[in-house]
Amino acid sequence: METLKIGSMRIDRLVEIASLPFEKNWLFANVDDEVIAANSDWLDERYIEPGTGRMILSHHSYVVRTERWTALVDTCCGNHKPRPRVPIWNQLNQPYLENMQALGVRPEDVDYVMCTHLHVDHVGWNTRLIDGRWVPTFPNARYLMGRAEYRHWEQAHAAVPNNPVNHGSFADSVLPVVAAGQAEFVETDHLLFDDRNATVHFEPAPGHTIGNMQIHLNGGHDHAVMSGDIIHHPIQCAAPWLSNAADFDREAARATRIKLLERLADTPIILLAAHFPAPTAGRVVSKGSAFRFVFL
Repeated sequence: METLKIGSMRIDRLVEIASLPFEKNWLFANVDDEVIAANSDWLDERYIEPGTGRMILSHHSYVVRTERWTALVDTCCGNHKPRPRVPIWNQLNQPYLENMQALGVRPEDVDYVMCTHLHVDHVGWNTRLIDGRWVPTFPNARYLMGRAEYRHWEQAHAAVPNNPVNHGSFADSVLPVVAAGQAEFVETDHLLFDDRNATVHFEPAPGHTIGNMQIHLNGGHDHAVMSGDIIHHPIQCAAPWLSNAADFDREAARATRIKLLERLADTPIILLAAHFPAPTAGRVVSKGSAFRFVFL
């Protein structure tokens, strides 16, 4: 993805894992070979693995910058974290911080970390391991987390403190940020900035998790939506009924996804999803009774 400009905001994609295939039924429990074949004319080997039908995802964050502040949206899986139930996430050693520095950003430069939700693959780089302790990766940042989202996982953790909640990520990637006093709990309609050339606000996106959010970036006539996990793969534009296995409420998640696609369809609004492989950014267009995704 090339650098985007939304008003005075510069947006860059920060890659942790550029391309990672997932078993199709692990990602979408209700997928079948027919829907894959029906979309093979516009989804090539970058998005669906030939022969296997495995769905290819990217793990990346977004860096958003103005002259006044630097923000990071969703922080992927993180290094050195024990995730034995999902081997492809277990004990990673990825050059994420090096990739960030290649964009001209150091950890201490980050003013805000915005979490659309608190799943394991969206909070990993919230912390890093130093001298045997998990500490905030971004020492000067305010970490914005949904209040309802945090309370849900906090209650789950309190109920079974010896059982790793959310693959252990709540304990090693969220609680250390709270303990450091860097967490800021926000409502799902939180307004962060309100400026003609740089407005940032959250919007409720129920279904994938309790308290799930999307993030809108507005500047002048420009508009982009960071959708988090409302939508995981471009095929869901053509088949919005495909449900991710991790959805907390599948019907609510489906309704949120369709509402977003209808809102974006045939407009200049740019969709920045959390897991679309390169070139990642694009726009939604109508196609019959559903939609397609057109990459920039």
